[in-house]
Amino acid sequence: MNILITGASKGIGYDTALKLADNPQHRILALSRNEAGLRQLALAFDNIEYFCFDITQPDFPALLQKIEVFGGIDVLLNNAGILINKPFPELSAADWQASFATNLFGVVELIRTVLPYLEQSEQAHIVNIGSMGGFQGSSKFPGLAAYSASKAAVANLTECLAEEFKTQKIAVNCLAFGAVQTEMLATAFPGYQAPVGSADMATWVAWFCTQGQQFFNGKILPVSVSTP
Repeated sequence: MNILITGASKGIGYDTALKLADNPQHRILALSRNEAGLRQLALAFDNIEYFCFDITQPDFPALLQKIEVFGGIDVLLNNAGILINKPFPELSAADWQASFATNLFGVVELIRTVLPYLEQSEQAHIVNIGSMGGFQGSSKFPGLAAYSASKAAVANLTECLAEEFKTQKIAVNCLAFGAVQTEMLATAFPGYQAPVGSADMATWVAWFCTQGQQFFNGKILPVSVSTP
């Protein structure tokens, strides 16, 4: 399968790319703003290609040209994200804009861009990375209002697109992660130790990207070792 992954220069995106590339029949197109991280990732396997891309300031013509050379897309993993931890009164308009620009609007525009390629695939799957913070009825945490609201929007978008894309046979699902030990989490919550590591979560995500569409569509799946 041809698999496009955003936010692939570190964390879950990086580790998922490695897990998927371990199967030589898969080809990975890794996207991120961090060229150094992407370059290091591409050195691990011959079937990983990378393209520097900022989903908040996208150069879609250049990306489309890259995809044409790459040879199409079967799976889109919308993994790129931003987590801002601030009390609600301290969240600025810029904080809200940044949260939604990366966590929602970038996802929307990327799906719109690669949709023609997914329509050509016989096993198309869009996987959106959500959060338990955006999962209805889950425990919420102070300081994560902007992050959680943007991830809740991604969850709702998933359900809407699954219905719209049924006739094209494109599955759309959302994985609502609990706490996973990543650089992003450590920056937002210094000293906190998550119960699940990035590499372990990536093993499951890699399976879901390539197999999950056989069992799920339009689902918001909580991926957490604790109950809401």
